[in-house]
Amino acid sequence: MRIFVAGGSGAIGRQLVPMLVADGHEVWGASRTTEGVARLRAQGAQGLLLDVFDRAAVADAVSEAGPDVIMHQLTSLSGGSPADNARIRTEGTRALVDAARRAGVRRIIAQSISWAYESGTTPADERTPLDTGAPEPRATTIGGITALEEAVAELEEHVVLRYGTFYGPGTWYAPGGMMADKVAQAGVPAHDGVSSFVHVQDAARAAQLALRWPGGAVNVVDDDPAPAREWVPALAKALGAPAPQAAPGGAGWERGARNARARELGWEPVHTSWRTGFFQQD
Repeated sequence: MRIFVAGGSGAIGRQLVPMLVADGHEVWGASRTTEGVARLRAQGAQGLLLDVFDRAAVADAVSEAGPDVIMHQLTSLSGGSPADNARIRTEGTRALVDAARRAGVRRIIAQSISWAYESGTTPADERTPLDTGAPEPRATTIGGITALEEAVAELEEHVVLRYGTFYGPGTWYAPGGMMADKVAQAGVPAHDGVSSFVHVQDAARAAQLALRWPGGAVNVVDDDPAPAREWVPALAKALGAPAPQAAPGGAGWERGARNARARELGWEPVHTSWRTGFFQQD
């Protein structure tokens, strides 16, 4: 199979591309940096330098690759800006979908998030509505996710991977990452808001398996949704930082997510819980 991976040098792409190459696929990986292109080529992929906001360039790249499947793993996480991420989910996805339609590509697998659901008291499954009535600043994130999921649904075959919060190599939660530094400085409240995590290696395996999955949304999270009052002290311990004090609070949408559908489709996380996974981030 010929596969075009947009965001091939990102946290997921770094794990995913070698898996796809090892499976015998012909992989075309796109990156916004020359360093990313070099990494892709070292991993056995065709590396392309690509600005996803250049619609003509995206169309040309997809046409040149002639893929059977597009893997959309684009994010804009370096600055931690919700607006930047929303833009890449809106404009970048639009460019990819339009390029796919022009090139006759029928299947796309796209990265979404599992914390976009409306408020509730239990972990969400894929039938739970997205939080489209959220106020700002959350509305910016939800708007980007909604635009992404609606755009990819235009293709005949589409799988939306609603990932949990990434941890592991190259993520914000690894030692030296933005969130790890905040936790180490007691800058993350240990409140009652619930999160679902997923190790980047497990997230990449889900994308690998999704090549054969039926269409629709799938939560890709570990087995252990938990409140910040549990996971923040655990991450602090893994980082060798002081444990923070528990605090009240947490938003209604901080409810975590269920992974039953992903497991039914054959995905089994190696890292079933962040409780052990936080100590295995290299």
